[in-house]
Amino acid sequence: MSEQALGIHQRIAEELGVRERQVAAAVELLDGGATVPFIARYRKEVTGTLDDAQLRTLDERLRYLRELEERRTAVLDSIREQGKLDDALTARIMGADSKARLEDIYLPFKPKRRTKAAIAREAGLEPLADSLINDPSQVPETVAGGYVDADKGVADVKAALDGARSILVERFAEDPDLIGELRERMWTRGALVSKVREGKETDGAKFADYFDFSEPFGKLPSHRILAMFRGEKEEVLELAMEASPEVDPTVLPVPRTEYEVRIAQRFGISDQGRPGDKWLSDTVRWAWRTRILVHLGIDLRGRLRQAAEDEAVRVFATNLRDLLLAAPAGTRATMGLDPGFRTGVKVAVVDATG
Repeated sequence: MSEQALGIHQRIAEELGVRERQVAAAVELLDGGATVPFIARYRKEVTGTLDDAQLRTLDERLRYLRELEERRTAVLDSIREQGKLDDALTARIMGADSKARLEDIYLPFKPKRRTKAAIAREAGLEPLADSLINDPSQVPETVAGGYVDADKGVADVKAALDGARSILVERFAEDPDLIGELRERMWTRGALVSKVREGKETDGAKFADYFDFSEPFGKLPSHRILAMFRGEKEEVLELAMEASPEVDPTVLPVPRTEYEVRIAQRFGISDQGRPGDKWLSDTVRWAWRTRILVHLGIDLRGRLRQAAEDEAVRVFATNLRDLLLAAPAGTRATMGLDPGFRTGVKVAVVDATG
């Protein structure tokens, strides 16, 4: 058994609170094509009496962790081919314990089409971006004047500053620790907002409760989430992921959201009245509203849907269990036989109340 497989087995065993050999036995049966109900019913002696719920969780975590390891290998290979893999980066990638964290680390190295930031780097504007963020006491327009070069596509000072801004925006948006922190903050403080599409009030009457609706992610029940997604799919509703209505009122003249404040803190940006402070603050605001918020909205939409579907399945399972455990023949006492050649016939009797 590979070291990777042993690590997966150990992690699942810790999560389930069972012995590692029980996990290994269950994994072998699952890999051999056995289903969870079959293992729970007929292979208890092999798995050490793991029940159906434990086996189902084990199966889900096994698939997730295997996919995580496959993706980790692909990420390492991709960065290695680029010649950018060092020991520190390898350690960070190996320490990623979720797909989201792994993708955050990989984002700066992921092959992408030529972005505005890439074009700006090719035009030699990265030193300008570094200079402006490292020394805000400089006047941006004055510094940018030294980078104007029509042959490189930098026609004037504005073009130079736009290119430098694109580089910084990409840098802010691809900081894995920052993005991970902002994602969790938005998950705990954000809200799902729903509005009716113009002219759809009559056709979409069944979604009337969500024509003008907003509720925090953490308080949304699964049926409400799924209903709003259905309304969006039927082109009745428009959904938006709202980060948070909170702003920092101490930042004048334009209040900033708590997310913009955190981005600025991460990169040592503060408004002290220096010539470059306003340009840097505008860059932070642009990064949040055009790149980071959009990216996090997509991530959280997927997480919200997954959480709603998982909860819906759980509720259905609970209701089905109650139905299956109801009195099978009304008020009559009932006896059931479960033939078994290896372990003998099992008998169950239920009274009139089930």
